[in-house]
Amino acid sequence: MGKEFKALNKQPPIGVILAQIGTPTAPTAKAVRPYLKRFLSDRRIIDYSPLLWQPLLRGVILRTRPRRSAELYRQIWTTEGSPLLFHSLAQRSGLQALLGSRYQVELGLAYSEPSMEQAMNTLEANGVTRIIIVPLFPQYSSTTTASVFDQASFAALGRQSSTGPVTKRLIPALRFMDAYYNEPGYISAMKSHLLQQMELLSSNPDFFVLTFHGIPKRYADTGDPYPEQCMETARLLASAMNWEPERWQLTFQSRFGREEWVGPSTADVLGKLAERGIHKPLIFSPGLVTDCLETLHELAIEGREQFVAGGGHAEDFTAIPCLNNHEDWLHFLAQHVERNAMGW
Repeated sequence: MGKEFKALNKQPPIGVILAQIGTPTAPTAKAVRPYLKRFLSDRRIIDYSPLLWQPLLRGVILRTRPRRSAELYRQIWTTEGSPLLFHSLAQRSGLQALLGSRYQVELGLAYSEPSMEQAMNTLEANGVTRIIIVPLFPQYSSTTTASVFDQASFAALGRQSSTGPVTKRLIPALRFMDAYYNEPGYISAMKSHLLQQMELLSSNPDFFVLTFHGIPKRYADTGDPYPEQCMETARLLASAMNWEPERWQLTFQSRFGREEWVGPSTADVLGKLAERGIHKPLIFSPGLVTDCLETLHELAIEGREQFVAGGGHAEDFTAIPCLNNHEDWLHFLAQHVERNAMGW
């Protein structure tokens, strides 16, 4: 009787979904095209009317951009495949090891596989009824955090839209982790990571660029708190590193389309560093915790080229990797997950 009672009262694990945007399955135009189609069709990303945007997307962008993007992906692809997928899976494994058997950690990507629906199905197949969604975006943005929250909600509800068919009866309880842009553990992990990386350099940098993925200025003007949260993260990190105000700068990268974006532009700043007398810049992206095309190519390759085009020397430019599976970063995530699971 005692064993039966314990079995009946044994709780299933708490589910944890590490939420990321996604990645093509291969560095080819054929693989990039469906990924871009899903990504650029999300109205959280591009909020223009579908009547205007979809003809442009299908008629022009998806005919030309996949081929160009595939070439960029080929330059950063690894023997293990997509850098973002490889590092995200390492984050999942590392977090699972820290959290232990009370939790089950899965990776859910918004626009590719393993999808949010696959992650949700895996958890529910193991009896999980309580799930924490962990966006791998420290700063909240409607273009990232809200997008993965949308995907997680639809996957949990078993439907694609509010008017679409229902495929599930039992809905798990969901908790969405709040932005952690100013959390001491996150700032401390970045400080530890930067100090470790700088110890590997032959000489000290003379300037630091903290770059964040940009968003259209219109999004910020209509309520997206992302730029302000980026500024606070940069301020806290610079303070933790004891950088004087004249030794660092915040910038925004990855501008897309003709609309005005928040600035200053990373590309513009890098191109003018040499004429400002800066010889050994270091660039790091606090808002991207997993290395991907935007860090490995846009910063480490294109960023170096922009610095050189402005008069700098290629060997003096340093691009620091993302946190990836850094020990302090994973310990922070584990503690944050346990805090969000209180009461469960």
